[in-house]
Amino acid sequence: MNDAFLKACAGEPVRPVPVWIMRQAGRYLPEYREVRGQTDFLTLCKTPELAAKVTLQPVDILGVDAAILFSDILIPLEAMGSGLVFSEGRGPVLDPPFRSEADLDRLHCIDPESEVPFVLETIRILREQLKHKVPLIGFAGAPFTLATYLIEGGTTKSFVHTRRLLFGVPALFASLMELLTDVTIAYLSSQIRAGAQAVQLFDTWAGILSREEYGAHVLPHVKRIMEELSSLGVPRIYFVLDGCHILESIKETGADVIGLDWRTEISRAVSRLGPEVVLQGNLDPGCLFMQEEALRRRVARILEQGREARAHIFNLGHGIMPEVSPEKARLLVEMVHELSA
Repeated sequence: MNDAFLKACAGEPVRPVPVWIMRQAGRYLPEYREVRGQTDFLTLCKTPELAAKVTLQPVDILGVDAAILFSDILIPLEAMGSGLVFSEGRGPVLDPPFRSEADLDRLHCIDPESEVPFVLETIRILREQLKHKVPLIGFAGAPFTLATYLIEGGTTKSFVHTRRLLFGVPALFASLMELLTDVTIAYLSSQIRAGAQAVQLFDTWAGILSREEYGAHVLPHVKRIMEELSSLGVPRIYFVLDGCHILESIKETGADVIGLDWRTEISRAVSRLGPEVVLQGNLDPGCLFMQEEALRRRVARILEQGREARAHIFNLGHGIMPEVSPEKARLLVEMVHELSA
């Protein structure tokens, strides 16, 4: 098996640098669209054979060094007792939204084996199919990001209801965060026991908070997740979108690998975090629209900066866009391998 990704997670300066792509199983691939055209999104997530099939597609098509489980960060919320539908053009809708103590009472910590067994079965299928290929990454949404979806009832740009609860009813917000932390620990622990060889915690919306608020309302919960998972023996990756202002706090979480979005140069992150850190990232997803030579120069610059860290895993600074061509994504993987050999 190609274990370059796992070696890099452990701090080994691997050559060539391993690469995978956030949302690498997705709409930019015609093969994914063919499968998706046969069923709705939630059914795809809940059908292990289909979820495994689309997880494997980018491994075979692009040649990436790791697979990431095909699922959605909101899957545990439905199991907790929240309504969840994915609406065309609107995205996820969670109904009713979380706004009061009564809403806390209708949610519960999950038993993954009985309430999301399809996720664990997908992992078991994938471990068998990937055993001679690449490692499998499991994942979950971080408590704050999950809380925003519950509170807002879906996606938002203002986070007004989240801010109202966090600042106006901090005790209730803290209770929700505690519950979501328990859920995340149970969920990721079960993924690891099912066979996930690394896990990534996505905190997509934590970057909206100031450093002070992040430290008070988010950091303790992420630290608890990392501490609880530490005994299970797999690498723990933590990714915050737009988190350059809280990098030092992110280091305090205890994650083995820190994922960077494209707003912070790797060399600057190393200067703030120290050379012993393992970093993942961080090509701007928009760069995949560049002409080949311009893309090659950008990739080379990121790889050069990655040498300053203890180890580096190449990735985008967020998910790949549906409009990107598969050929350009495959070219990116080839460039990373070639330039870092």
